[in-house]
Parts: sequence; C-alpha cells; structure tokens
Amino acid sequence: MNKRETAEIKRRFTIENTNISCIRGCYVNEKREIISQFTASVPMLPQEEAEKYLSIFKRTISGSFGKNLNSIDFTVSQVSNSKEHELLTRLRKTELKDDDTVNEFFSGIIEKVNFEGNYLILLMHETYDVPVRAKDGMRTGESDSQYSYIMCSVCPVKMTKPFLGFDLTTNSFRSRGTDWAVFSPEVGFLFPAFDNRKTNIYGALYYTRDGSGKYSDFAKAIFSSDPPMPAEEQKELFCAVLTDSLGDECNYDVIRSVNEKLNTMIEEHDKDKTDPEPLRISKLEVRNALEECGVSEMRSEAFGEKFDEAFGAGADISPLTVAGVKKYELRTPEAVVHIDADHGDLVSTRVIDGVKYVLIRADGGVEVNGISVNINDD
Repeated sequence: MNKRETAEIKRRFTIENTNISCIRGCYVNEKREIISQFTASVPMLPQEEAEKYLSIFKRTISGSFGKNLNSIDFTVSQVSNSKEHELLTRLRKTELKDDDTVNEFFSGIIEKVNFEGNYLILLMHETYDVPVRAKDGMRTGESDSQYSYIMCSVCPVKMTKPFLGFDLTTNSFRSRGTDWAVFSPEVGFLFPAFDNRKTNIYGALYYTRDGSGKYSDFAKAIFSSDPPMPAEEQKELFCAVLTDSLGDECNYDVIRSVNEKLNTMIEEHDKDKTDPEPLRISKLEVRNALEECGVSEMRSEAFGEKFDEAFGAGADISPLTVAGVKKYELRTPEAVVHIDADHGDLVSTRVIDGVKYVLIRADGGVEVNGISVNINDD
C-alpha cells in the first residue's frame, strides 16, 4: 500500500463514511487474564463513543511509511498452507461474527505476545464499495468492486490521575477521580492490503506507534514472519556503516551535506503528487551523494560493501529513517548542542593549537540562561 491508498481508507473512519459492520473487543490485564469481551455496532453506539473507536482505527494506519507503517508480504506457501493466513482469512470471511474464530485470534495474541500492563485488543470489519475513478483522478460515484477487510488495534489501558474538571450541572470546578482509560494504539495491522485500489490477499499493512522493534513478537504471531527492520535499528545500522566505512573522512561537513541531499530527495518526492509510493534509496544513491560531498572513491566503495553486509545485497531503505531530521545534535562528553538543520552552515570544526573545537557563528547575539552576554574581540 502507498500513501494515496492508505489515505483513501483513512477517510472511511468518519460517522458519515464508515460502513463498519462489527467491532469485537477483548480487555486483558497484566496477568494475561481476560477481564471482558464485547461486540459493538457503530450505528448502535452513541456518536461520541463511535467517534472514539473510529479515531483509534484511523491512528492504526497513520504515520510515516518505513517508520510507523510497513508492508507485509505473504509467500505463496503461506497463503496456501499457513494457519496464520488461514485465520486472518476466516476472520475476514465471517466478518467477525464467528465467536470461535474471534476467540482463537484473541487467545493467540494473549498467549504469544507480552504486553506491559492492561491492554485492549480491538478488531473491526468493513466492506468498502470502491468508487470508480476517472483518468483525471476524479471520483465518478459508481462502484465496480468491493474491498472487504479487517483491522486490529492493540491499545494500552492505563489508570488516569485525579484532576480538577468543570461540572456543568453545578457550574463549578470539581475534583475528578481516577479511572481506566484507553490510550492510542501501540501496534496493529490491516488485512488484506489495498493495493492499486484492489484486494491483495498476499499483503497486509503493519503499524507500530514508535517505529521500534518492541512488538516484533506480535508480527511473528500474526504473520508468522519477522517484521521489517525497525526504523530505529535501521538508523543505528546506517550510522555505524557510515562511521566504519568513511573513517577519517567522516567529518561534520560530509554528514551535513549527505543529510541535506537526502532531505532534498524527500522534499521533492513529497511534492511529486504523481508518485504515491514511499520513497526508498539504494546504496548507489547514497554513494553518489558521498562522492559529490568529496568522499574518496575508496571510502565510497567501502561504504557500498558494508551497506550490503548490513542490509543485504540489492536492499534499499527509507531515507526518513536516516535523514528527514529538523535539528542536528552535536554531542561531546561534556556538552550537547542542538541546531536547526536549516542553519547547519553556522557550525564548523577546527583544530586550534592542537585542541579540537566545534565553533558556532553567533552574529545574532548570545544568551546564557536568558541573559544576553557580550563576546569581546580579545
């Protein structure tokens, strides 16, 4: 799935547009004991409650591709024989109305995935009449196909703190007690994928809130496969590859220039409305950027070799995991300095009398703890 297809499904999660036929919930405590199960129908819910559920599902397909959202591909063998794919298909075909199938799914998550504290597992099913689109992208209003899918969201349930709130009945502020509240989803998925605005039973869309590998056991339990490398791990690995391969050529100017080139690629891709696919970059594109920044051919070749070792030959990665930052962080054992990426040229590095320095041009003045200080010529 790409941004355009995901956005089309996200627009389903409003009271006016939704056609969700069933919501199933399973509330589990920290001991992996089921506290409660329930079934809900959106048309029968009070509007405020229905909107809360729709907001949770919308967040489950939100975020950046390559960081929060990743495509999961099933092999032909998995589609034909795996019990995981068969269970997902059964959930979808029964539209979550078969209790045994739903309980089997809930039990599998509770047994195989270790979540901290209390949590709520939500399942929903919707059938979407996919409207025909003309060549100019405009919606015609007619439908020639249906997209039947399920979505799962796993949300932490935490105790709120007491607070002072306004009571309309007494027209005053009163103390509110603690209560258990459902928070934004930590992990979830959509199945099957909505590729080229059609059903793709060979794919799914996998979501994690923080882009880490914290819930890799969830992906293994649901898809019987390892999830894509987490964004944080990709970034750490990419940084290690750059550091090891560039050696003494890994300086501030090179890293800033590479980051600027990658950011330019991201911005140009975002502006290109004709390409909804997530941007990916290959080692060749990074090598070209390095050489344009003055890195020697020997170091550039070393980068290519270590890139293959780290990510696999022919692999590509999302530039959002290694660039796209709005601030640079310069860290020494004694100090940390943050500077806007747009003003990275204000920083330089020097060796003066054998001592290494990070210099920041300060034409606009300097403040220390809110107090303006002078910089004297001497």
